[in-house]
Amino acid sequence: MTDAVTKNTPWIRFPKRTSPYIFALYMATIMAFLMSLVITLAEFGMGPHYMENVMNAYQVAMPAAFVCILVVRPVVIRLVGLTVHGH
Repeated sequence: MTDAVTKNTPWIRFPKRTSPYIFALYMATIMAFLMSLVITLAEFGMGPHYMENVMNAYQVAMPAAFVCILVVRPVVIRLVGLTVHGH
């Protein structure tokens, strides 16, 4: 991108203290959608209502994933610290 394009692009920047929540939001959004795609395909197959079924599953999966990531994140950080040099 050119400097002119990047300067004119509106981008919301959140304070650093919100990083764990923004991380959880992005991770939950992406992972819940991918898992909804895979699980719906495995459970019901590829049919005419596949994407409708995926979105119905996603409505439940995304909020659940968000809460789970917030709960599990500190444990994962601790495990990484115990298993990787330099943490």
